[in-house]
Amino acid sequence: MKKILKLVLCAACTMGMVACEKGGTDVTSDKEAALQQAVTPYVNNTVIATYSNMANAGMTLLAQAEQILDKVEKGEDYTQLIKDADASWRLMRKYWEQSEAFLYGPASSHNIDPHIDSWPLDFNAMNALLNDAARMAQIEEEGGAYVGDKLGYALKGFHAAEYLLFESVMQGDRAVGTGRPHAANLTHAEAVYLLGIVEDLTQQAILLEYAWSGEVSQEKKAVLEAGEVEPYEDNYGKQMINAGKAGSIYLTYQEVAEEIVAGAVDIAGEVADLKLGNPYISSTAEERDYIESPYSCTSTEDFADNMRSIQHAYCGALAGDYSVSNYVYRQDAELDAEVRKAIEEAIAAIEAIEDFENTAQNNPQVKNAIEKVQAVEALLDDEVLPLLSK
Repeated sequence: MKKILKLVLCAACTMGMVACEKGGTDVTSDKEAALQQAVTPYVNNTVIATYSNMANAGMTLLAQAEQILDKVEKGEDYTQLIKDADASWRLMRKYWEQSEAFLYGPASSHNIDPHIDSWPLDFNAMNALLNDAARMAQIEEEGGAYVGDKLGYALKGFHAAEYLLFESVMQGDRAVGTGRPHAANLTHAEAVYLLGIVEDLTQQAILLEYAWSGEVSQEKKAVLEAGEVEPYEDNYGKQMINAGKAGSIYLTYQEVAEEIVAGAVDIAGEVADLKLGNPYISSTAEERDYIESPYSCTSTEDFADNMRSIQHAYCGALAGDYSVSNYVYRQDAELDAEVRKAIEEAIAAIEAIEDFENTAQNNPQVKNAIEKVQAVEALLDDEVLPLLSK
């Protein structure tokens, strides 16, 4: 999904889970050997770790959705359970948003991105579904398999679950989110539907982890087996780590590094032009309603985490990880410092936006955030990518 103060050389930059450290690793004169050092930490500590954490949060959310349905059927209170499920949804969502700098590969080739993250919801179709006894009986029997295979993108994934987990109020024909947990008054059909959505969502997260790593825990395998879901055998991480070797789709580590940076460029462009840009313009109802997480009211968290996904991809997710940033630093320390500073400024500008869901149109805070994100996109696209190709 789709562009400043100078830092002291060799300083560490840390933002949330990220740390970029410039000391301790010598880059050889051979470009391929230098870029190769960045690939294994990127695959293991950034991509696979993010997808693993996302799937772990999904496993917790799945257990909570099962308990919610059980409480609904027994007529028992589940107020705290809804709050706990909201927290699990937000955590799973955070890891997903922190993965969007690497939407190439399995997330794209297997259509997992649109499968779990399409919006807005189709309310008319959702209401028709919830009132269709025959189809709801099928969802109750087949669970995530029915949701995943038989429902369109606008009826499943993060945002369908979000709608059922968070409270909203109707304003005309629009459901406007409050950000508060849904009251413990779900209908039986809604609880059944929620469980089916979460089961499918969790399976998709496990598939991402499996497709990159080639392996997942027995507990996660059991979730796939229960839904008769076959894992993808991409082993995409190995493809990157073994660039230039037989069986890899990458001929060089330069290609891998360019893929990493291009993925970051893509999500920066989407954050600036669409996620922030459409609601800011709001010249049409469609643009007005282009709010990414409207019911949980966590859109700016999503955008900031998108920028952290760029930060992780460029700097490395763990302190001491050799990364693309290290290579750029050795070639052009000033450019590297500028990129890292621009990412930090974009995150800060996004987090400064107040009540985005209700005030985005012509909001100067949104405009500032758009410009900061565009600065990141421009640096990566116009300067880092050409540097890698030299």
